[in-house]
Amino acid sequence: MFRRKIYRKLKQWKTESDGRTALLIEGARRVGKSTIVEEFAKREYESHIMIDFAAASQLVKDLFRDLSDLNYIFLQLQLQYKVDLKERKSLIIFDEVQLCPLARQAIKTLVKDKRYDYIETGSLISIKQNVKDILIPSEERKINMYPMDYEEFLWALGDETTMPLLQKVFESLKPIGEQLNRKLMRDFRLYMLVGGMPQAVDAFIQTNNLRMVDAVKRDILNLYKDDFRKIDATGRISMIFEAIPAQLGKHASKYQISSVLPNQRADDAMLSLIAELKESKTVLTAYHTNDPNVGMAGSKDLNKFKLYLADTGLFTTLVFQDKDFTENIIYDKLLSDKLPSNLGYLYENAVAQSFASNGNNLYYYTFLNEKTRHNYELDFLIARKNKICPIEVKSSGYKSHASLDAFAEKFSSRILQRYLIYTKDLKKESDIICLPVYLASFL
Repeated sequence: MFRRKIYRKLKQWKTESDGRTALLIEGARRVGKSTIVEEFAKREYESHIMIDFAAASQLVKDLFRDLSDLNYIFLQLQLQYKVDLKERKSLIIFDEVQLCPLARQAIKTLVKDKRYDYIETGSLISIKQNVKDILIPSEERKINMYPMDYEEFLWALGDETTMPLLQKVFESLKPIGEQLNRKLMRDFRLYMLVGGMPQAVDAFIQTNNLRMVDAVKRDILNLYKDDFRKIDATGRISMIFEAIPAQLGKHASKYQISSVLPNQRADDAMLSLIAELKESKTVLTAYHTNDPNVGMAGSKDLNKFKLYLADTGLFTTLVFQDKDFTENIIYDKLLSDKLPSNLGYLYENAVAQSFASNGNNLYYYTFLNEKTRHNYELDFLIARKNKICPIEVKSSGYKSHASLDAFAEKFSSRILQRYLIYTKDLKKESDIICLPVYLASFL
């Protein structure tokens, strides 16, 4: 099992909750939820039962239809799974709980009983088809689980020193030299290729073969598409998902639904599909803020957004999904830093993933300069203290940062610090901090 940062959150929940709440872990399929929860159960409890509702018998599912006799339910579970449950020392896991809505509804009663702890895991868990007939328990504490971030990826490769050292580099804001930067960028580009899905990381470690890694990622993408078809037989969600790289490549000010689905626009029905795609946790949504200031959630435009993949490794494969692996040149070019400029949105997706996994909501901003009549765009905005930090992402050089300059002219009093994220060595240029992309996670 790979070391994951979410483990600390699980321990924190166990200590703070002390049986008063259940923990619901939401995340995309194959992100590693079941694995980490089972490992947590083995380490932190004397015994546990893991009910996988994708494989559980109808007898087990039917136990949650009548909660009037919890003693009977617990006895049946112990008999079925051959586990001795111990009061306040055992954990019951509802894996893929979206497949048994009654079990999720039962959480309220089970937590009130307080004999055992409960963790739920689920994907597509908030889709209205899965919860329309049940009462959502208020006793749930929700946390999101994302694909492995860059530090977790390095841990998997046996490297526990690079990120602490990079933290010191970030804090010092001093260049490290182009030769070392090229080596660090090559390491980060390997992460962009493999990604953070545990199966893909394991395939890389076991085979050192990017073709095998690519096959694993294609299997995961196909699994997602199968899921999308189950909740939208028209195929529109799949089409929206598959078009994400093309949409980012257009450098448009928002995701243009009408260019993906002819004669469709961002009405309530389409926004509902986007919401379902977002709930799958396979994508990240960056909303346009109409007022780039602290409290951007209050001014976000629900009709103006961009979509990224939750995992940059999957994004890389999705870009070339229409070709056989042997025809792909992206792996060689990305590793050797010969990425064509029109594929620079790979770095933008990597930054979006980094920010989201650190708990940041994603916002961007576009505006028209009244003097020059030129449109500008800030790729990301993050709030820090009582100010904001505008961020521009580039795949190569730093000599041009027109959007950062125009934004500073327009909103100078709101800015804490301007950042340019790119591929070169750390550098300070006037009041702009130019960060190599592998330092983005420290923002």
